[in-house]
Amino acid sequence: MTNRLYYGDNLEVLREHIADASVDLIYLDPPFNSNAGYNVLFKSASGAGADASIEAFDDTWTWGESAQNALMDIAKGTNRPLQVMMAAMHSAIGENPLMAYLAMMAVRLVELHRVLKDTGSLYLHTAIRPRATI
Repeated sequence: MTNRLYYGDNLEVLREHIADASVDLIYLDPPFNSNAGYNVLFKSASGAGADASIEAFDDTWTWGESAQNALMDIAKGTNRPLQVMMAAMHSAIGENPLMAYLAMMAVRLVELHRVLKDTGSLYLHTAIRPRATI
């Protein structure tokens, strides 16, 4: 197999380009719902900084059509424990940024599990932030 780099939403790439049980190693460095936007800064050919940048991604989650679609994908799937858990969480916390983030992550983790070989490994980068004192 030829190594390839795909650019774009990994859900679309996973569903359209990656076969079942075909991946040995997955490193997942997801957004952390930081409520911030991240830009790519461009440099000139000399390596000096330039004034140009574009938005790489926006790590702000809101409940909307994409979150609803992700939740519906899970409900239509075959992973019953995940369906029950996501329905319970949706019922408990409602349609808010946290639920949008969880739905976005869950539907992608299902696809990552699908493409991972039985002998494969998945490494997930996590971040723990201290809670604010109320």
